[in-house]
Amino acid sequence: MTFQQPRKFILTKDQLDWFQASETHKKIISYIEALNDAVVGVKLTDPCDESAGVKAILKMLDTVEELCKETPPVSNAASRFGNPAFRTFYDKVNEVSPQLHGTLPNFPKDSIPEVTVYFNEAWGNRARIDYGSGMELNFLCWMYCLENLGIVGPGDHKALVIRVFWRYLNVMRALQSTYWLEPAGSHGVWGLDDYHFLPFLWGAAQLRGHKYIRPKSIHDPEVVEEYSKHYIYFACIAFINSIKTASLRWHSPMLDDISAVKTWDKVNSGMIKMYLAEVLGKLPVVQHFLFGSLLPYDGPAPPATNNLQQDDPHWGHEHAMTEVGGPGQREVGWGDCCGIPVPSAFAAAKDEKERFRAPGIGLGGPGIRPVPFD
Repeated sequence: MTFQQPRKFILTKDQLDWFQASETHKKIISYIEALNDAVVGVKLTDPCDESAGVKAILKMLDTVEELCKETPPVSNAASRFGNPAFRTFYDKVNEVSPQLHGTLPNFPKDSIPEVTVYFNEAWGNRARIDYGSGMELNFLCWMYCLENLGIVGPGDHKALVIRVFWRYLNVMRALQSTYWLEPAGSHGVWGLDDYHFLPFLWGAAQLRGHKYIRPKSIHDPEVVEEYSKHYIYFACIAFINSIKTASLRWHSPMLDDISAVKTWDKVNSGMIKMYLAEVLGKLPVVQHFLFGSLLPYDGPAPPATNNLQQDDPHWGHEHAMTEVGGPGQREVGWGDCCGIPVPSAFAAAKDEKERFRAPGIGLGGPGIRPVPFD
């Protein structure tokens, strides 16, 4: 196989239509579903075999978190937006990324230029200092690439969710709270979370068939506190509660609506459909998807007359909204209004110190504070 630097191809509706019917699209969905099926009824605290590949991946994630700790935020008191120190952190990740991939068992060195791009772009956008479900998608693609290369296999699927992805989620919470990453492509109160989607999808899979817990249980503080130790979905609810005041009904109406669904099976299947529609089915998102040899593109060519380049700071403005990060690009997100960025929840919370509540349960990171909502 000849590996290649991943790049963006999709600019038009015709190309999006191709993507939705493509083998690459099918591979991504099949991979999401395979990981989903692997964690049905599985707790975060359950014993789980960790292969050599999984252990090596976890060490890589530990290194990323250490780079965050070694790169504290700079004084930026006058701004509620992303901290410039994130760019230093991002550059450090890019610098050590090839070496980190070299620690993976049987990793083909000639694949480094391709695979490292997905890894590097999974931590946020350097130019905008933001993070969204598109960067999360890059991490999913990275895991897919590693499995395609034989670093991990189908037997690792449970560990890839409750060990690897869970670790990634915790590292991301640390980055979000340390650098006040802005929500890239946030749908505001109509989204599941300012930053993530997949934790809710796979988190609902964990709860499928549970004898006692129901979706409406997210409104019970005692249940959330207890089960956030065992289930990703409840850990995410606890995290949201830890940085935002008022009830989910006010600041997270979509999660509130979902809580009225009777079974976790329906929540889980609905999450997959929503992911297809809202992440992989929208041109503003897919126009930043990165294609290489492992996730190939063989669809219609981009318009030859397009004079906006991907590294142009205004690339994507013609589509009004973009979400997914690509190497070095600047984006306009769902959370932007006429190009105005949205401050992170952590930054908003810091302005109201006198209104702090007790920290939430579950995911954590330095600087996490509740967000006033009134």
